[in-house]
Amino acid sequence: MTGETMLEGRMQPWSMTVDRFIRHAARWHGTREVVSFLDDGRSERTDYASIETKARKLSAALLAYGIGPGDRVATLAMNSADHLVAWYAIAGIGAVCHTLNPRLGEHHLVWIANHAKDRILISDGAFSETAEILAQQCTSIEKLLFFTPPHSDSSGQLLDDFSASASESCDWGGFDENTAAGLCYTSGTTGDPKGVLYSHRSNVLHTLMSIQPDALNLSARDTILPVVPMYHANAWGLTFSAPAVGAKLVLPGGKLDGETLFTRMREEEVTVSAGVPTAWIGLLDHMEAKGERLPHLSRVIVGGAAMTETLLRRFEAKGIEAIASWGMTELSPVGGIATPVAAVAQMPSERQLPYRLKQGRVFFGIDMRICREDGEELSHDGTTPGALQMRGPCVAEGYFGLDGLATTADGYLDTGDIATIDPLGYVQIVDRAKDIVKSGGEWISSLEIENAASLFPGVSMAAVLGVPDPKWDERPLLLVTAGDDGIDIDKLRDHLAGKLPKWWLPDEIRLVDSLPLGATGKIDKKVLRAELLG
Repeated sequence: MTGETMLEGRMQPWSMTVDRFIRHAARWHGTREVVSFLDDGRSERTDYASIETKARKLSAALLAYGIGPGDRVATLAMNSADHLVAWYAIAGIGAVCHTLNPRLGEHHLVWIANHAKDRILISDGAFSETAEILAQQCTSIEKLLFFTPPHSDSSGQLLDDFSASASESCDWGGFDENTAAGLCYTSGTTGDPKGVLYSHRSNVLHTLMSIQPDALNLSARDTILPVVPMYHANAWGLTFSAPAVGAKLVLPGGKLDGETLFTRMREEEVTVSAGVPTAWIGLLDHMEAKGERLPHLSRVIVGGAAMTETLLRRFEAKGIEAIASWGMTELSPVGGIATPVAAVAQMPSERQLPYRLKQGRVFFGIDMRICREDGEELSHDGTTPGALQMRGPCVAEGYFGLDGLATTADGYLDTGDIATIDPLGYVQIVDRAKDIVKSGGEWISSLEIENAASLFPGVSMAAVLGVPDPKWDERPLLLVTAGDDGIDIDKLRDHLAGKLPKWWLPDEIRLVDSLPLGATGKIDKKVLRAELLG
């Protein structure tokens, strides 16, 4: 079209920054409750309007101290309203909220904080000993603050004292939406942890994506309890999406055993929750032992590890819908949800089951593909496995402090997972690339063996490792833990023979007292390999 110029839209400039969430919640859902539970079992009740006021006051104190755009402020804390205040206070002035995982070993935390060059550390009082070590061993940390009184002698200052004289009218935003807002490090299962630096824009878009009906399906009518901690991939975005929709938010603190979770959910009439399978097993064990139900809880999001058929059916027996999800830190973090498309919804419940146990479908805003090692894209036939790759505005392009891109030439991030995609678009992760057993030139899914083993009565947890074999290169070793009634290994072997290809059957099944869990509640196969294989 010669002689014409491209027209620009005439829409208002409105940067997508995360402070918009709490500002919206305070203005339009100001009295909606946010409930925090402390270590001693007491609850503290506040609301979105009060959180906004307190966050602006902390922002002013941080600015007065000298924190500015791009500076990293670390938190070492569990889920609480005070932690939420810190998130919005830090990001609102263009600084970066760096969430540290208190369940990591001290040497890992020191490495991460030094790599991030955190200037201030804000900690729960319960983690005061660890916080002091970080303050001493991380040269960049200038000041130590505490949400709650420290449990040990400390040189730190209470956060309320730090911000006591600050103004409540600090301005937020006014910067580019691509400014960094948060920093979260991967678990480092294959080397040093890598920092994922989220932008304001990516966090806002991820929130708008994840609240869709075919994603997390959240609304102002919900009461949300995130079991997943705020330090773990932004609590799967729930501490952004809850204020975005005006939902009541219940923050459970550090006590996450089954009985405590049940009590919190019953008393606060929780409708939606999200967490890893180990947390749900504890909740269900308590409910079944006591014959209890949670009449208000309509659905739980299961992520962090694959949902098993046993877990899904245990929830169904309690009238609760369990929804499988999948994601990773690099995806902000939700990548797929196993909600039914029309064709699946029309099926009888038993035919729906295979789809509900998969990792789910993408929703608008993210794309995926599976590829061969040479980069050729593979078909969506539900049987051909390939490297799972992702692309979208909430997908990391690179890692903090590392040069170069982490994506392919055409912009996809390789997740490190091996997966299939079926004709309806449901992805099923068959293994982590580093965990898949390569036997005689063929792949054996450790995940499918683990899922089959978990269906056997008495099996509490299961893990498969590939062990060296002179003939086949690798063969699967199955490790299981048992409940109080024990396990008959021969019967377990027969059970697996009825569910798996013959050549997939483990050469050895070993009963162990326990399996090591990583800082995010998953079985730590890196530790297992070191212990068993050297």
